Amino acid sequence: MPTITDTIINRSSKRAFLDKPVPREIQEKILKAAAMTPSGANMQPWITYAISDKDVLKNIGDAIIQKMNSGVAHDQFIQYYPLEWKPLYKKRRFETGIGLYAHMEVDRKDVEKRTKMWHDNFRWFNAQCVFFVFTDKTMIDGAVGALIDCGAYMQSIMLIARDFDLESCPQGSTTEFGKVVARVLDVPDNLALLYSVVLGYEDKDAKINSYKPQRADISENVVFI
Repeated sequence: MPTITDTIINRSSKRAFLDKPVPREIQEKILKAAAMTPSGANMQPWITYAISDKDVLKNIGDAIIQKMNSGVAHDQFIQYYPLEWKPLYKKRRFETGIGLYAHMEVDRKDVEKRTKMWHDNFRWFNAQCVFFVFTDKTMIDGAVGALIDCGAYMQSIMLIARDFDLESCPQGSTTEFGKVVARVLDVPDNLALLYSVVLGYEDKDAKINSYKPQRADISENVVFI
């Protein structure tokens, strides 16, 4: 039986899934356990839309891609990435992207293949289940506690999913088009999309799933006193 440490160390984001639905009862078990994630003052600021309807997922993906093709870079509630990248973080992002394309033998100048790989985000990598996590807009109006809590909730979802032999991929790509997602789902006006998590059964034959970017040594980001 893998330990929590094993699960954290061995987990990686998958980008190719089998065309196999995630049973409703499993989704419920994952979300009930994830709901135990600690939050400031027990606010529990997450509001999750668990979507397995293929037509709905297709409509969301179509709407995002259409928005991208119209020249819109983002249509979001929150700014996920920094507006000004510091060299260290820019380097890590660059190396991760280049590493993925190199792993898939896609040339940097091959715009068609790179675009398809990006659009695959909005085809949910063929997964049949996506959790879209929202919060009330008032929770993030001049405050960041709910963002921290919902980040912990995301980690809980992905780790608990491993107990059911499910893999996952957290998506900041949908963060950048959160308002598009909200419109397609016709969510209440008070909600803002924070991110989505793709869940499903891994396609173990897919080359892309063997890619795992390197992590920095803790000497780069930990101070012991």
